[in-house]
Amino acid sequence: MTKLLQRLFAPVAALLALGAAPAAAKAPAPANPALWAVSDADTTIYLFGTIHLLPPNYQWRTAKFDQAVAGSQQLVVETIVDESNPAQMMSALSSLAFSANLPPIAERVPPNKRPVLEAAIKKSGLPRPTFDRLETWAAAFMLLGDRFRDMGLKTGEGVEQVLRGTFARQGKAVGELESNREQLSYFDTLPEEAQRALLEGAIEEPKAMSKDFERMLAAWARGDVEAIARSFNHELSAVPALKDALLNRRNAHWSRWVEQRMSAPGSVMIAVGAGHLAGRDSLVDRLKRSGYKVRRLQ
Repeated sequence: MTKLLQRLFAPVAALLALGAAPAAAKAPAPANPALWAVSDADTTIYLFGTIHLLPPNYQWRTAKFDQAVAGSQQLVVETIVDESNPAQMMSALSSLAFSANLPPIAERVPPNKRPVLEAAIKKSGLPRPTFDRLETWAAAFMLLGDRFRDMGLKTGEGVEQVLRGTFARQGKAVGELESNREQLSYFDTLPEEAQRALLEGAIEEPKAMSKDFERMLAAWARGDVEAIARSFNHELSAVPALKDALLNRRNAHWSRWVEQRMSAPGSVMIAVGAGHLAGRDSLVDRLKRSGYKVRRLQ
């Protein structure tokens, strides 16, 4: 569940991890993450799978990728999280996160997980009664930010943040596939069982999270789409509702967006979490099944 959390929670978790401490300095290995293109006579849409949070100074851009960026008139990401002015995201989160008559937060994890939960809540610095009023998915969000900080991941190093800066400096438009509220609504409507699975993942020990993250990062860096797909299938096999809500429904929506955008000329880069571009029913798979030629560029 850890890898799933890191990939799907990341836009909000990135906001919650502001101020993350730098990780230990390591010489970054050259990365070659997967990049695709869908094109016709007058339209090109690049599809790039991202890691939302990265260690400092991680080298992931290639000459071929930068060529695609240069040729794109617009960047489109999952949702725009403005780290310098988080009011919009926090307003959306607050409007969905609280409910009355919820069971105490401790009762929403197995008894053997409760000491770890209580330690995570204490470390968060938030008032303990707040968590009893938070819906389970929202409690997971709040606690995951601390885990990302413990791992030394920095918001400013994430792929989307870097790309948004690049496009903004070049005077190019930046759009989103979902509003902040739309994205959070996918979590808000999850069955309680699925929300509790997310909460258990969010309080996993930092060492275990770090190892999972390192494996995920390595697969992404080498462009190993098959490994990413296997990881998602494994993570989601126990909680099908998560796959339906957070992957299948969103991928279906995004594939319709791409198909509509193909009717207009120009070049666009779409940058979304790498798991959305891997395996069956991914955005890439859906477009291929709709008759589009999707070329892998790297």
